[in-house]
Amino acid sequence: MENVTRSGFNRTGAQTSLHTVQNMQTFADEQSPSGPAHIDGVLEGRSIASVRAEFVHEAERIGSVPIPTTLTGVLATGLSKLTGRRPEVLVDKLGERLAFERTGVRLYQALIDKAEAVQADVALPFAIGELKHIRDEELEHMHIVTSALEGLGADPTAQTPCADVAGVASSGAMQVLSDPRTTIAQCLETILSVELTDGAGWDLLIRLSGSAGQDELIKPFREALAREQEHAQQVKGWLEHAVVDDLD
Repeated sequence: MENVTRSGFNRTGAQTSLHTVQNMQTFADEQSPSGPAHIDGVLEGRSIASVRAEFVHEAERIGSVPIPTTLTGVLATGLSKLTGRRPEVLVDKLGERLAFERTGVRLYQALIDKAEAVQADVALPFAIGELKHIRDEELEHMHIVTSALEGLGADPTAQTPCADVAGVASSGAMQVLSDPRTTIAQCLETILSVELTDGAGWDLLIRLSGSAGQDELIKPFREALAREQEHAQQVKGWLEHAVVDDLD
């Protein structure tokens, strides 16, 4: 696999066929979604925005937070309800972090696999051992969230609504990392966006834990946040190194 950016006969741009640009623009204007919407082949006298709004109002939510199945969970839920808090919000976001950290492990493993495949031909901006260290820390963070869910009496194997959404959102990142055509720099840029999102997620989880009265969760969550911030800085440095090397 080449790990450099090269020029080639890329015909995706309009400027490669200037004489047809006007026709393309005219067709695009005629097909603009801001006009009447076609639903099941029938022209409706309303905008696509109104159709989307109707779907939004009619749609059910993405899943639900499971009811606690342990005595600890039932008691914790009852206590939170009495104090006016909604523990399902915290459980939902814990489920999200668990799904996100699991994906993080897989993303780094995919990058490790690619790096090992090309290391004989490509100057890597990192040591593979450094990637393995971060992968292992992502796994540790997954276990931290698992323990937190179990401590609340929740089922860590259940997929909460936010966990579902996180899985869908991160599927694109996995496609980039597992694509044999992508370069190390492209993979690093994808992981950097994931790490920045991860840090924001841990920060929110710390705030939620404090608001829910789960102060015992704050310390391990802060430690995880600190590690994630370190990951982001490392990946950012590797990305800059890889892109500058490509430029030179």
